Amino acid sequence: MFVQSQAVVLEGWYPEVRHHCPNTPIILVGTKLDLRDDKDTIEKLKEKKLTPITYPQGLAMAKEIGAVKYLECSALTQRGLKTVFDEAIRAVLCPPPVKKRKRKCLLL
Repeated sequence: MFVQSQAVVLEGWYPEVRHHCPNTPIILVGTKLDLRDDKDTIEKLKEKKLTPITYPQGLAMAKEIGAVKYLECSALTQRGLKTVFDEAIRAVLCPPPVKKRKRKCLLL
């Protein structure tokens, strides 16, 4: 996941998911983990003045959008892939409790 991906998440799909599925647990997944340490990829990103997102940055973004988890994986190397699917299943079978909004006033 690269820095430009932050804008795609925050301004693109996140508002749409929250609008259409407001109570659905979200798992933010950083993909292409294998490219984080790839020298060619890092060079290409530097040319565009971009950097890969770090794990702490991913965690911060997950917290910002209220995701239940932040995970990273690589489809190429299979690293973290099983965990992504296991956690997705867990999020559906054991969703976090939905926070009820406190009503400030009540009209009768």
